[in-house]
Amino acid sequence: MAQAIIQSIPLTDNVDVMDFGCGTGLLTFHLQPLVRSITGVDSSRGMLEVLTAKAKKLQVKNVQTQFRDLAKGDILSGSYHLVTSSMTLHHIQKIDTLLKAFHKTILPSGYIALADLDPENGQFHTDNTGVFHDGVERGWLQQQLEDGGFIDVNQMTASRMVKPIAGGGSREFTVFLITARKR
Repeated sequence: MAQAIIQSIPLTDNVDVMDFGCGTGLLTFHLQPLVRSITGVDSSRGMLEVLTAKAKKLQVKNVQTQFRDLAKGDILSGSYHLVTSSMTLHHIQKIDTLLKAFHKTILPSGYIALADLDPENGQFHTDNTGVFHDGVERGWLQQQLEDGGFIDVNQMTASRMVKPIAGGGSREFTVFLITARKR
């Protein structure tokens, strides 16, 4: 996913990034060497503690964290040249509301890069607790972005993964990347 973002978005040492739903920083640490700063935002304090410990161990100075639980009324803060989110949207009940919050934090002419599952039938997770969508329809997401003030919307299949599924066997799942620029 990081490689797809790096190929799609101009990243320089003047770019400030928010990685929403950052977890333990898998995407964060791939983008970190290429940008001025990256703020990992997550609703799990435990995940953020792991990310902070990794940054400390690696002596990385340009990674910060923010605890935000939007489901409990927290709001996003800061101003960023790029907002990324990977494999988080299907865990968000009101994606359209999140996109509006992203738009507010992105600087003029800034970018958004969203990666998530293509629609599937609920087999991706072994436990669907906290899963609100069985993937996200690309066309719908593109329309939401365009209606919400983004231009130059592009989408691609960024990753394919094969996972075991309940009942035996395995299945391929595709993950898309959709990028856009704030008008």
